[in-house]
Order: sequence, then structure tokens, then C-alpha cells
Amino acid sequence: MAGGAGTRLWPVSRDTLPKQFIALLDGGESTFQATVRRVSGEGFDRPVVITNQDFRFICAEQLAQVGVDADIVLEPERKDSAPAVAVGAVIASARREDALCLALAADHLIGDAEAFRADCQTIGELAAKGHIMTLGIRPTEPSTEYGYIRPGAERLGENAFRLDRFVEKPDRATAEGYVAEGYVWNSGNFAFAARVMLDELTRFAPAVVEAARASVAGAVRDLDFIRLDPASFAASPKISIDYAVMEKTSRAGVLAAAFEWSDIGSWGSLHAVKPRDEAGNVVEGDAAVLDTRNSLVRSEGLLTAVVGLEDVVVVTTQDAVLVADRTKAGAVKDLVARMKAEKRPQASEHLRIFRPWGWYQRIDIGPRFQVKHITVRPGATLSLQRHHHRAEHWVVVHGTAEVTIDGTVKLYHENEAAYLPIGCTHRMHNPGKIDLKIIEVQVGSYTGEDDIVRIEDVYARQ
Repeated sequence: MAGGAGTRLWPVSRDTLPKQFIALLDGGESTFQATVRRVSGEGFDRPVVITNQDFRFICAEQLAQVGVDADIVLEPERKDSAPAVAVGAVIASARREDALCLALAADHLIGDAEAFRADCQTIGELAAKGHIMTLGIRPTEPSTEYGYIRPGAERLGENAFRLDRFVEKPDRATAEGYVAEGYVWNSGNFAFAARVMLDELTRFAPAVVEAARASVAGAVRDLDFIRLDPASFAASPKISIDYAVMEKTSRAGVLAAAFEWSDIGSWGSLHAVKPRDEAGNVVEGDAAVLDTRNSLVRSEGLLTAVVGLEDVVVVTTQDAVLVADRTKAGAVKDLVARMKAEKRPQASEHLRIFRPWGWYQRIDIGPRFQVKHITVRPGATLSLQRHHHRAEHWVVVHGTAEVTIDGTVKLYHENEAAYLPIGCTHRMHNPGKIDLKIIEVQVGSYTGEDDIVRIEDVYARQ
């Protein structure tokens, strides 16, 4: 499941590129990539990735980077975890009647991959017996950021019990009581037989499973993606799998996992899993700290200096700065919701916008002009298009551009420029083996992204 927005890690994670696709940890790969690699190979079938349609190209690119083939299923809108689990179960049951499913979130950190795979084998065996198993995490502290599970008295296997009770995120005092009583954290990862999950969904959330079956039946193939039928999927309630099934079913069980885990749900949880200096600080990027303790300071381009603070989060990007009490960093989600209500574009959009052919980033904008930095991957091609309200100048600063203007094709090399008058039909292709970097200067009465008329597109965009 890779369709979430991850707003508690704003400003690095935003709607246009959320945390599961960002390399937040050492090693240079995203948690999504780490997740699919962890469940590839012996013991696992071809993964089904369920994500939002806006993430389809970054999802496909990251799968290719780690060499994993998957079925990429596109949700027309966000509906929480129950519809995603239902769609996955429907697809799995179509592959084989006795399919066993492992439903995983794409944004979790797993400390020991081998221990994780061993636990998956254990809950898979229990799922084959008709149990809906969840992985519980032994608490390392009385955290208020996670939901909790109380294991029951009935033993299902070694470290596995009938699930007795789910509880929501508690306050500190309640969390301390839960830890003392042997509760475990709710990881949100599950194993089940597809037919069992579909039976329980039919019993407790029939509208969810009906919408899942209809949206899969009406799905269409779009390039390498499977697009769920929008009208059918829209009929599903927006509900988590915990509320829809797990809190109601008598088939639920929990295994106390043997691996280290974090959902990296906030800047506070990221601070907890990152290497820290002798003062307890996580310092990343172009940053400097003095007389600062137990803090996270992250810079993505701007020199960020912090003096005399304790237990804070300071995150700077090229277009936004976050300063927060580390113990209250989970409230960033509420701040982002407020900024969205105020229609601030920085709440949802990154300055760098990713496209299937590469990315672009605005450098400057003003009345009647806009300047962008554009990077086109080797072999990639922009759509054949025209604009009604602006002319463009493309200056090549790295690589070679193959430019088509009103049917005429010409190569442009470093320090050469192409002029695209208003209304001309044009496209750009990178024929080389290195990234093509362009500075684009737009001049005209309107420079918005909606002034694009696509005539032909290899990525099937409208």
C-alpha cells in the first residue's frame, strides 16, 4: 500500500511526492523500494502495488531501479486502507483460489530483514489456518504516536495469540499502563488468506468489498498500469482496515515481531531511528548547530544554523522552513491541513515537480515570464504540444536535445538555444546516454501549467 500523503513529514513529504518515495534514511533508497525488495524472491509472488494515480510514474521508476517487477494498481482517489486491502485480496484471489496475502505499508522501517521474513513465514502459516494475523511490535517506550493491541490469552503459536483488543493512540500515562500490561504497538501490517479477508469484508463492510470487486472488474490497462474503475471505486466508504474488519472479526491474531520497526510517521520518530551525535542531535545537509541538544536539523539547500535550542525540529527546503517542538512534531499534519485550507501551494506541491520523463523546477516567476530548470532522462521524450499564451526559449546547458518544431527536427548541443513561438507544435527528446539539462524561459500573457495542449504523448497523459 503506497498511496498515502505523509503530511506529518512536511515540508520534505508533500502530496506531489510523499515520504514513501523519498530517501529519508541512509543508503539512498526510499522505504517503498526497501519494502518491495524485502518481499521479493523465494517465498513471495509478484507484488501488487496499490498507489495513487498521481504517483504512477515515480512508482514505476523506483521499482525499475531496484529490479522488481510488480502489478501497479492505480486508485482514482484516496480511500484509506480497507479499500486497498480489498482490491489486493480480489486480485490475489483471481490469481489462485487459495492465495495467501501479506498487506504491507510502504513507509515503514524494518531493522532486520531476515527476522522480518521469518515472521512473515510464521504469520503466513497461521493465515493458511484461517486467522487474520497482524504483526505487533514490542514497545521500546510508552509512545503516544502509535495505536496499541492487547494480545488475548489463547495461544495460536510461539509468540502468537488471539487478538483481544485494539486501542487508539493514547496519552502518555495510558501508554505507560499499556506497556506495563504487555500491549504491543499496532504496525498496520497483516497476513490473511484472500478468501477469508473477502468473507470478513462481506460480513462487516459489504460496501467496501462490492466496490473493490466492481472497480477491479471494470479496470483498464494503461501502459504498465492497472487503472481501477473510478465510478466503482468512488462508491467505497473511506475507512481503515482496522475499523472495517480487524476490530470486529473473531479471526484476528497477533504475533509479537522479532525485528526493530518504525513507521517513520513524524520528525520525532525519524530522530529516534537516525544516528545521533554526542549531544543527541541529527544534523543533515548544509547545517550547523551550537549549544543544541536532542534535536533534528535537516537542510535541503539552505545553510541552516541553530543555536541554543533543545528538543526541536528544524527542516529547511528551498521554499519552506519548519520549526517545531520535537515532542509535538506529529501536529505538523494539522498545520498542513490549515495551510491547505488557506490554499498555500507549498502545503501540497514540491518546488521540484516530477514527470515520467524527468523533472522540472521553477527558478523564478513574475509578470509575463517564468524560468525553469528542466532535466530529461536519457531516452525520454516530452509530449508533442502547443501553447496558446506563451513562447519558450530552451537553452541547453548539459547533454543534447532533439527538438521538433512544427515538424522540423534539429539537434541542439550545450550552449545552444531553440526558440518556440506562441502556437507552434513542439516536443523535446533526449537521444543521449546522460541527463539532458535545459533552462527554459517562458514569455507571454500566461505561463500556467494548464496552458498545455497535448497532441501526442508516449506516456498516455491527457
